[in-house]
Amino acid sequence: MSLPKGVYRADQVGSFLRPKPLLEAREQAAQGKLSPEQLREVEDKYIADVVKKQLDAGLRSITDGEFRRTWFHVDFLRNLSGIELRGAMQSTNVSVGGTMPPRLVVVDKIGHPKPIQVNDFKFLESQIAAAGAKATPKVCIPSPTMVHFRNSRETIDEKAYPTLEPFFEDLARVYQEELDDLYKAGARFVQFDDTNLAYLCDPKMRSEAEQRHGDANVLAHQYASLINAAISKRPADLTIGIHLCRGNHRSQWFAQGGYEPVAEVLFKDLNVDAYFLEYDDARSGDFSPLRHLPENKIVVLGVMTSKKPDLEDKAEIVKRLNEAASFCPKGLKQLCLSHQCGFSSTSEGNDLTEDEQWAKVKLQVEIAKEVWGEDLSI
Repeated sequence: MSLPKGVYRADQVGSFLRPKPLLEAREQAAQGKLSPEQLREVEDKYIADVVKKQLDAGLRSITDGEFRRTWFHVDFLRNLSGIELRGAMQSTNVSVGGTMPPRLVVVDKIGHPKPIQVNDFKFLESQIAAAGAKATPKVCIPSPTMVHFRNSRETIDEKAYPTLEPFFEDLARVYQEELDDLYKAGARFVQFDDTNLAYLCDPKMRSEAEQRHGDANVLAHQYASLINAAISKRPADLTIGIHLCRGNHRSQWFAQGGYEPVAEVLFKDLNVDAYFLEYDDARSGDFSPLRHLPENKIVVLGVMTSKKPDLEDKAEIVKRLNEAASFCPKGLKQLCLSHQCGFSSTSEGNDLTEDEQWAKVKLQVEIAKEVWGEDLSI
């Protein structure tokens, strides 16, 4: 079987370690010492560089490294009208250094006043073109579930939304509008980053979610319906992927548990083309949930890790790929290889160096070529 357009046998989730001068520039901008325009010039410089490094490493699904973001989700969602940042999230899972993400609160009807990612996409596309490369500019945006899962009824304004049905309808609509803007700008691959379906695999987090939102099985189906509504108006040649992750902040994870609790919803209900699944250690469970994978879909298997600097054993990765393939209807034809998540889901990044990061990416490409052949697009 052929791969969906924009998916490659050696693929990636999206983020890369931020160079120190970029982090310093973002800090200066936060202090008012750099204007937004000056910050963007710095971002452009380092995005141009990370595009070249991805291409040199052998990747053909190319991102901007998420270099314009502090958090993988907040920087996108704060651009929707009706959503404000208020304080920080409260959680029993405290991250390294005590850092907690800002709390997103729905204060009014949700709207999409202007395109959010279009200008970023256009710059990324221009840098790939400048390199003369045949590659896919990949846009990563947070899943719409990120507006709901960590919130409660009290954080969604009851005057704007006396019931939640119109809330979900508006949330789907703003994503439809963003996807339409991206498509018209030339984007043909968009990935939704979703921690929440994976969090529903963790018994403790599942219980906490039920306290906020009711039955977790119902919630999983509700999220599938939300995502399906968000992508329901996409053109046939716009590929949609979804990435599931159990947390990735400074090499720390937050959830554990195999995919079985959501497997049928994930593989049978979601109308996406490709799944980018975390599988780098025992926290993600075994490969048996892949038995639910339909014959026409692809899993990008995250059996390599972005959390540690050590290079993986090539034979062990190949072994794990073959083990996973035994559960897929069409075997290895339905699989690709990646790291379990990006290298820098937040600006702080994981605990490895840039050189170690690129060595891991090059090894990944090398393994993929040994397993599937030189052409990573088939």
